[in-house]
This record gives sequence, C-alpha cells and structure tokens, in this order.
Amino acid sequence: MQFEFQNPTRLIFAAGALARLGEVVRRHGKRALLVTGGGSVKRSGVFARAVVSLNAAGVTVIECSGVEPNPRLSTVLRGAELARREGCDVVIALGGGSTMDAAKVMAAAVYYEGDPWDMIAHGQDRQRLPTRALPVVTVPTLAATGSEMNCGAVITNEQTTEKSFVMAECLYPVAAVVDPELTVSVPADQTAYGICDLITHVTEGYFNGVDGTPVQDRFAEGVVATALEWGPKAVADGNDLEARAQIQWASVVALNGWVQIGTDAPFPVHMIEHVLSAHHDVAHGAGLAVVNPAWMRYAAESRPERFAQFAHRVFGVPAKWSDPAGCAQEGIASFESFLRSIGCPTRLSELRIGDALLARYAQETVRIAHDDQRRLPGRPALSEAEIVNLLRSAL
Repeated sequence: MQFEFQNPTRLIFAAGALARLGEVVRRHGKRALLVTGGGSVKRSGVFARAVVSLNAAGVTVIECSGVEPNPRLSTVLRGAELARREGCDVVIALGGGSTMDAAKVMAAAVYYEGDPWDMIAHGQDRQRLPTRALPVVTVPTLAATGSEMNCGAVITNEQTTEKSFVMAECLYPVAAVVDPELTVSVPADQTAYGICDLITHVTEGYFNGVDGTPVQDRFAEGVVATALEWGPKAVADGNDLEARAQIQWASVVALNGWVQIGTDAPFPVHMIEHVLSAHHDVAHGAGLAVVNPAWMRYAAESRPERFAQFAHRVFGVPAKWSDPAGCAQEGIASFESFLRSIGCPTRLSELRIGDALLARYAQETVRIAHDDQRRLPGRPALSEAEIVNLLRSAL
C-alpha cells in the first residue's frame, strides 16, 4: 500500500452553520458568483438567508441559477462567462451535488484556455486538466455526492450525449459550510437516492481497490452501516435533524478521500451509470441503485470471499466460509432489499430504460474509461459484452 493524501478544504459542520457563510466567504473574495439549481433554495428560504449573511459581511452577490440535475456543459460555460463579465473573485455553490460540480468547473473555466470540455475525461488521447480556479465555497443542501469536500466534478455534454468527470487539485473547495438543517426539506425519494449514492462511493473502493487495506475496509463498513441505520429514519421523517446530520456526515466522509485512501480503485459502477443518465437524464442515485446490485452480482462470481466479508460484517449474514458464494449473494440480496425499502428503483424498467441501446451504453462506457485491453477497469475488468450482460440482468 502506497499513497499520498491531502484535503485542503476547511469544513464547518453544524446545524445553523449557514449563518456563518458571509464570514467564511469574505476571507476569499468580495464579489461572489452564487450558483444554484432549479429553485428549491428560494422556495425554502435558504437562498434569502444566504444572501443576508453574505451582504452583512460585505460580499456582493451575482446570481447564477438553473443548474440541471445532471449539470450541462452549456450551463457551466454560461456561469463562467457571467463570472468573468461581473468580475467575480469567488464562487459559492448552494445546492446539491450537481450545483457543486457545476460551480467547481465554472470556477476553473474562468481561467481555462481553449474548450473547457477538454478538462473532462471523455476518451480523448490526452485530458488537459485545469491548473487554476477561482476559490469555491460549497454549501450542500443534499446528502449524497460528497462534492462539498473533494476535487472532483461530473459534467454532461448535451451536444455529444456524454457525461464524465474531472479531478484536479485546483477544484478543491477552499471551504465547505455544511448545515444539516438545509436538508430537512429534501423529498423522500431524493433523500433515498442520496443514500444510495453515498453507499456506492464506498462500495466502489471496497470492491475494486487493491488488497491489504484493513483500515479502509473498516472505514467503509462503518459508513455503510451508518447509512443503513440512519437512512431509513431520514427518509421516514424529513424533520429528523439527527438522522439528517448523520447521513450528511456519512456522505462527506464517503468521498472526501479518507475511505478510498490507498485503495487506488476505479469506479466502474459510476462509469456505467454516467452513460445511462447522459442518455436518459435519470437521477444519478436512482441509476446507481439499479446498476450497483447488478454489478455486485456479476463481480461476486470472481471474488466471492470479498463479498462474503461484506455480507457478514455489514448485513450480519452468518459466516459460511465453506460457501462464500452463497454468503455473498445473500448479502447482495440484503443490500438490494434495503434499497427497495427506502424507495429506490432496482430495475432499469423502473427508470423506463429498455434493452434497445444496451450495446451502445456498453460501447460508450468503455470508450470513456478503458484499460489497455479495451475493458472497463475494475475487479474484474469488464468487456463490452460483459457490460451488456450485466445491464440485461437489471432489466
């Protein structure tokens, strides 16, 4: 196990932390591009409260609204141009993972020379990463992506029907103001999709990482166990602030680097889902709820002991080391049942996705992310035909 690790994001986590937004932002700039999504932050009053805090600290606000659930490149370009035109010196993301991802890339696109799509990995020979960005302050209103405290972002190019990611040091937020009170108005279905998203961040590293990482294993199992315990409470009662806080913290930890450190893991489930949501604009967490169990069933055939460990430690499946494959499948079934119990879809048909384009989904997935044998990286690596079979099993 070899690794280097840093996370420079300052984290302010507390109920009521939104009131401190102005003081936090003022350290980094005086003229803020305030990026939001479809309007829920205004309906809930969160936007107005944020502006009051910012103005009280002497920060001028330039609004950039309308970020889509799967943020589009055209929206990123619009935001970057607005920031340049208005002379913004700091960017604030107020919303869910899509808003935070869009805000990060807007901040980098302000300085980026050339086509900003080149910073996104989409199968090109050489990805040209950004090296400079305006400072970004994140204020998540949904527990899901963990984007508030990492250097990644996912963007959709609506012209080419491609959805993929960028990771660069300059995209780390300078600060994250995480206030669980902001999530109490999130609907039950979106809460459930966020829970699936955070769990999938953890299982990607757990099942696809290198061997010999027992500390990371326990980190991962603890995050999933927390989601299993508190997730249903957050779904059942959106006003349960303690449940909201525990899920919010779990989502931060799931992707701020602590769980994945040293695992060197690819994210095959995410890469497959990105193609699906690029074509069908489904909620990311809903797509993961379908793809992840299907991928697990397929991957468990080659590493049953690993999946049996997960089943035993996380779901309490009795250890049957004489039959690790059976233990593994029982654990996967328990996971899928959990997803259904909180309201997640577990079949492509529930997303209104049929079998007409399965070969195309597989082809595009491998084109964007592949090893030297044109397979999707993971454990196991998957050929296009194997991705098709995996998706067909989820119909």
